[in-house]
Amino acid sequence: MSERALKTPQDASVEPMARRGLGHALQAMRAIVLRELYKFSQQTGRLVSALVRPLLWLAVFAAGFRNVFGVAIVEPYDTYIPYDVYIVPGLVGMVLLFNGMQSSLAMVYDREMGLMRLLLTAPLPRPWLLFSKLCATALLSVLQAIAFVAVAAAIGTELPLLSLAGLHALAALAAGALMLGALGLLLSVHIKQLENFAGTMNFVIFPMYFLSTALYPLWKLQESGAEWVYQLARFNPFTYAVEWIRFALYGKDPGLAPYVVLGCLVVFFGLACWGYDPQRGFGGLTKRGGGG
Repeated sequence: MSERALKTPQDASVEPMARRGLGHALQAMRAIVLRELYKFSQQTGRLVSALVRPLLWLAVFAAGFRNVFGVAIVEPYDTYIPYDVYIVPGLVGMVLLFNGMQSSLAMVYDREMGLMRLLLTAPLPRPWLLFSKLCATALLSVLQAIAFVAVAAAIGTELPLLSLAGLHALAALAAGALMLGALGLLLSVHIKQLENFAGTMNFVIFPMYFLSTALYPLWKLQESGAEWVYQLARFNPFTYAVEWIRFALYGKDPGLAPYVVLGCLVVFFGLACWGYDPQRGFGGLTKRGGGG
């Protein structure tokens, strides 16, 4: 008797159902990503604001310190570099950070009155829907970061542009974007109203940015005697995202940075999925609010 004849009707239906389930999941991810890209294409001001913010830092802040604060010959640099070259990876991180936090604001809005309110009740695993949203956020972050680097190079900042096209640099950008997007998802669990986003700016975005190596190297902090700032910067995950991008641009080994970034990505995304569980996080709060 042939192997095909031995299969039961239930066995025969398992594979098509599995394929349909996978196809449905991928179709949902594609729809979410394309929707975010379409929304972004209709919001010209969003791209302009994403580029103007770091470009102002580069053109004004860095220009003022160009000849005052240079960076000595330390890894990953092989020569003495001006300050504007040093802060470009930090400004790339700023683009990723602000877009990741902005996605949390959009998530709160979508969750209350937009598409995500419907998607979170769709017959798909909620972690998959959140992962699809995260991928869309990360893709937009990477595209904005590449646009910023291109403009920075166009205005005269000396950068290893060929390294940007390498797999290492793209991996660093993508991982940093995913980690900060996952942090944005986690924050959206706890932000119940759009008005609370200002608090997120003050207590999350700015401390993460200024207590990192985005604007100054760790050894400068330690050398200046700012020990508590140095220690906070050492334990700041944003520091490791910036350093991974910095070392990747120059083709150097980033050390522990990839492990810290990927580890934080898993933790942030896991906690976000836990928070969006209907029995624990947002869903449970909605039930209780609706029942009252």
